[in-house]
Amino acid sequence: MPLVNVMVNSRAYTIACDDGEEDHLRDLAAHVDSKVRELLESVGQVGDIRLMLMAALLVTDEFFEARAQIDGHAQEAGVAKSAAAEVSESLVRSEQIAFSALEKAAVRIEGIAARLAQA
Repeated sequence: MPLVNVMVNSRAYTIACDDGEEDHLRDLAAHVDSKVRELLESVGQVGDIRLMLMAALLVTDEFFEARAQIDGHAQEAGVAKSAAAEVSESLVRSEQIAFSALEKAAVRIEGIAARLAQA
């Protein structure tokens, strides 16, 4: 299990991760560090623990917002899927009506053609 050194709030932390996850872990730490830096600009140095907690809350808020958006998109996709099914059913009914009308027209044309042939 590899150990990765990351920097958050100008402090080094060594964290273990699964093989191949080192770059991902560094990216996550960089995101947390950016949140901590944002907080430093707005609230100042309030202690590492408080900064980390506030950063965790900001990241969690982003996560919840993203999840809500995904849920909203999933609902929209469900509505679109239902609408597509309704359109498909309507198309099938329209094709059946058109086919029936064409069959009736063909029978009438045959009748007219037969009368014309007798005349």
